[in-house]
Amino acid sequence: MPTPQCANANCASSASSAADQRFATTEGRKDFWRATFSCWLGTAMEYADFALYGLAAGIIFGDVFFPGATPEMALLSSFATWSVGFIARPIGALFFGWLGDRKGRKVVLVSTIILMGASTTLIGCIPSYHSIGLWAPACLVLLRFSQGFGAGAELSGGTVMLGEYAPAQRRGLVSSIIALGSNSGTLIASLVWLAVVQMDQASLQSWGWRLPFLGSSLIALAALWIRRSLRESPVFERKKEELQQQRQQAISAKPDIHDDRSLWQRSRAFMVMVGLRIGENGPSYLAQGFIIGYVVKVLAVDKSVATSAVFIASLLGFLIIPLAGWLSDRFGRRITYRWFCLLLVVYAFPAFMLLDSREPAIVIATIVTGMALASLGIFGVQAAWGVEIFGVAHRYTKMATAKELGSILSGGTAPLVAAALLSWTGHWWPIATYFAVMAAIGFFTTFVAPETRGRDLNDPQDAI
Repeated sequence: MPTPQCANANCASSASSAADQRFATTEGRKDFWRATFSCWLGTAMEYADFALYGLAAGIIFGDVFFPGATPEMALLSSFATWSVGFIARPIGALFFGWLGDRKGRKVVLVSTIILMGASTTLIGCIPSYHSIGLWAPACLVLLRFSQGFGAGAELSGGTVMLGEYAPAQRRGLVSSIIALGSNSGTLIASLVWLAVVQMDQASLQSWGWRLPFLGSSLIALAALWIRRSLRESPVFERKKEELQQQRQQAISAKPDIHDDRSLWQRSRAFMVMVGLRIGENGPSYLAQGFIIGYVVKVLAVDKSVATSAVFIASLLGFLIIPLAGWLSDRFGRRITYRWFCLLLVVYAFPAFMLLDSREPAIVIATIVTGMALASLGIFGVQAAWGVEIFGVAHRYTKMATAKELGSILSGGTAPLVAAALLSWTGHWWPIATYFAVMAAIGFFTTFVAPETRGRDLNDPQDAI
């Protein structure tokens, strides 16, 4: 069902005109594919970094940085440092989002790739606790904060850039490439860790765990080289010279609306994005972060089982993500997102029951299913929807900040909260409840969110 903004037949052509005009030229088509590859690679790097850290936190960081602790406390401490990165992400989103809305998307995408690449590489250089004591986890926290500061704008920057390059009728499918980037990063991380965990325990703790972090510098350098020649998005390029005038006109054209709206109405789009993000990000990081540590450290299942599950899910993601994007183009963002959230609610309790079997095939299938729903499918829908909800004037700032606030309220703290619940109760049922509640927040948010499929991205106003 079309939104009020898209009720007339000219909406789709208006929404895509800037992108279509550029794409009609040979140079424009090169710009499109360069931007697509750049956004994919940058997001792959971000998620490789976070997946590397998530897998390391669940598999090895407890032994390297928190030796002597019980398995539950080591897991809790490892995921506490994980959460630091998510505390930094909203701060980075505000700063880089503000910069991106004023100076352009490109300058932010270049800056964030440098910051994230340097931070991740340096994590691989930190001496162990046995070498420098408490300075080891302190350095880990500092670099994790720096990594999160850059990541706060990287994902949203790539999403905005790609969404503003994409034709309106295929925006869901094209924007899902961002999710393919995240999936590629997870795949890279799982492949690397699948090889690394084959080492003997002494080598793994001494130097083997460092290899994935040091190797991430290669992706960073490749992404930086491509982004140096990246051109601004068609939407931003068209609007950059008249942006200040457009803002003033938007304010003066409808003074009564701006004066009379309640606080909820003025911030509705922002809060909707936060709710949608909680429904995706919390279950996602429980599925690909906490559950990995739970299976390895608590259930004592072989490390290769967990990494194999992440690898298989990542492979399937190359089918699931574009399918989710296509479904959102065909049936709408809202109904597709709603179904993914509902399936996650249903998944929560049976998942932990099945994990307790400790059977490798069942454990792998359970992890793969959770990642397919939370980390792949739902994320493939969210990319285009997030871009369309916000107006062009403040799109980068609002979307990045809303997404990262949602992340810190869900994904950033989810593994830590889950580990605390496990340590406190000794059972998985509070974690399953927590999982289902976050998915339910996303589900109910879809009932107040607008259907934005085909919306004009040059509109300065938010969709709601």
